[in-house]
Amino acid sequence: MITIGLTGFGDHEELYGKLTQAKRLPTYSEHFPIVELDSPFYAVQPVKNYVKWVHDTPKDFGFIVKAYQGMTGHLRGKKNFFETTDAMYEAFHVSIQPVIDAGKLTMVLFQYPPWFECSRENVAVLRDTRKRMGSVPCALEFRNQSWYAPEFRERTLDFMSKENWIHTVVDEPQAGTGSIPIVAVATSSEITYVRMHGRNVQGWHQSNHPDWRLLRYLYRYNTQELTEWRDRLLELEKSCKHIYVVFNNNSGGDATDNAKELMQMLGLKTQALPPKQADLFEDIL
Repeated sequence: MITIGLTGFGDHEELYGKLTQAKRLPTYSEHFPIVELDSPFYAVQPVKNYVKWVHDTPKDFGFIVKAYQGMTGHLRGKKNFFETTDAMYEAFHVSIQPVIDAGKLTMVLFQYPPWFECSRENVAVLRDTRKRMGSVPCALEFRNQSWYAPEFRERTLDFMSKENWIHTVVDEPQAGTGSIPIVAVATSSEITYVRMHGRNVQGWHQSNHPDWRLLRYLYRYNTQELTEWRDRLLELEKSCKHIYVVFNNNSGGDATDNAKELMQMLGLKTQALPPKQADLFEDIL
């Protein structure tokens, strides 16, 4: 089964028009059955937030929760609000419990930074992390090419399989060691995660630019690129029961259109977007 959604539910103006933030998640869930939550990466969310998100979505809706940045080594000198690693993981487990109780937790995504290279020390970090997460399904995304270097590629995939990590397959700009190639391989027979970041090579390494996030994910997949992904997903489906795909190319409002186009290619049910304001004006005239 292939399921498609977007990263975040707050920024997709093409879905909402002038809807208030409070009404956006219920509206989003009319169009897509899963969403990746980015806010937990920046701070462990209050339990009440998850309770609300669970309440605002249908019974069969799924959440992919991004792990807190303190758990993935992104802080690098920034303040960690937890005094110990144990306290940090305990707080994260408590926070996501309402999603687990509702049967809506698809997985937790551990996205490691570009400086997290393939080494013995980091393999030990991954083992410890997976142990701390217990029975929670966890996906692993690298941002350092060394994990898929010819001498490590098969060992990386084998390690993920043995340690019960869900493989995160990515489509992203090929821009040196801080990006990884498409490795469309399942390490779990149950779940594979696919993240579509776009292919904006020039914008990928603009971290010093004030609008670097917008530049990084400013990209629109064309029909040929999506057709290639349709075929890749259908092939991947032969070795994995559930494939979850999210589009992260949000900067120019392209994620929604790309996701819906891929859904149509796969024969998945889609709901039409609301008319744009310009279209409404023309209708009135």
